[in-house]
Amino acid sequence: MRHFALSVVLCAALFGCTDKQDTESATAPVVDLGKSIAETQCAGCHGLDGRGVTPEIPHLAAQFEKYLLDSMIAYKEGRRTHAALRDMAASLSEKELQSVVSYYASLPPLKSEAGEVAQADILSPYEKGEAVASKCAGCHNQDGNSTIAGTPSLAGQQPLYLLNAMREYLDGSRMCTTPEKKELVTLLNRVDNESMALYYASQTPAQRPATAVGDAVAGEPLTASCGSCHGSHGVSHDATIPSLAAQDPDYLVNAISAYRDQIRVHDDMHQVLTKFSDEDIGDIAAFYATQVSRPAEADPLTIKELAERCDRCHGPAKDHLFVHPKIHGQQKTYLIKAMRDYLDEKRDNSMMHAMVSPYTSALIDSIAAWYSTQPAR
Repeated sequence: MRHFALSVVLCAALFGCTDKQDTESATAPVVDLGKSIAETQCAGCHGLDGRGVTPEIPHLAAQFEKYLLDSMIAYKEGRRTHAALRDMAASLSEKELQSVVSYYASLPPLKSEAGEVAQADILSPYEKGEAVASKCAGCHNQDGNSTIAGTPSLAGQQPLYLLNAMREYLDGSRMCTTPEKKELVTLLNRVDNESMALYYASQTPAQRPATAVGDAVAGEPLTASCGSCHGSHGVSHDATIPSLAAQDPDYLVNAISAYRDQIRVHDDMHQVLTKFSDEDIGDIAAFYATQVSRPAEADPLTIKELAERCDRCHGPAKDHLFVHPKIHGQQKTYLIKAMRDYLDEKRDNSMMHAMVSPYTSALIDSIAAWYSTQPAR
C-alpha cells in the first residue's frame, strides 16, 4: 500500500513538472508574438515597458492578464468607448489579442514615478478642507462656528448646500459682502470647494444661548411649514437643504426677510414666508438659533480608510468571482478619469457606478492620489 501511494505521488510530481515545462515552452512564443505586436500597435501610448506615456494613459505592466483581455474585448464590442482601441482590437485576431495582453502581464511592476503628486494631495478631503477653511476663519472661525453677529455659522452644514452657495457667489446670484470673499471664491477650484464643504460639514455646531432676537417659544409653531424641508427643529437630512438649527439669529432674520421680500429669489420660500411679519420672522429665528444641531458628515474618513474600502477588490489578489485591475502605482490622472467614467456611466459596470456615486471630485482626487503613490504590485 505504501509503495502504491509513493508511486501515485511520484507520478503526480512527474506529470506536474511535465505540465509546467510544457506551459512555459508554450508561453514564450506567445509573449514574443505579443511583444512584436506591442512594438507596432501599443508602444506609442503604453511603451514597451508598459508605462503610460502621458498621465491619462494607464500603466499595463504586470496587470492581470484576464483583466487586460476582458478590457480589449470590451473595446472591441463597444462596451468601452475609445475609437483607436476599438479599431485596434477589431484588427487583431483572438490569438494576437491574447499574445499582446500576455506580454504586458508578464512585465515586472513599474517603479512609481508619482513624485509630482504633492503630499497635500494624499490627504483626505476633510484634511484638505481644513487648510482651505483657514482662509475663511476671519469671519466664520476655523471650525465654522461664527461669533460675529449677522455672519452665518458653517459648522455641521449640509455639504451640497455649501457648494451651491459658493456657485451662487461665483455667478452673482448671491452678493459677496466683502471684496475679500469675492476674491476667495474666484480663486478656489472645484476640489477646494468640495473639500472645504466636507470639512465644515464634519464640524460640530456650537450650542447657542437664548438670544435677544425674538421669542423662541412663540417661534416654534410658526416653523410648521419649514420642517418639511429643513427637518425637525431645523436639522436637515437633505444634503442640498441647509440646517437652520444653532444658526446665527441675525443672519437668519436677514436671510428669511430677503426670501420673503424677494431680494433672494426662491418662489417656494417666498410663498411660505409672505404671510409672516417682521416680528414673526424674529421669533422663527430665535427658535432655530437655540436648537441643538449636529454635523451633517458625522464620520469623516481618512484617506487610508477610504482606500481600505477599495482594497476589498483591488487589494492583494484573492479568490474573487471577477478579476479586478491592479491600481497600486497607477497614474493619478488616469484613475480620476476612470472613476469619473464610471460615475458618468461611460463605462458599463453597475457595481463600480454604485461604489463611486457617493464620491465627490474631492474624494475621487484623494483616492487617486493615494493609489498613484503606492508601490506597484
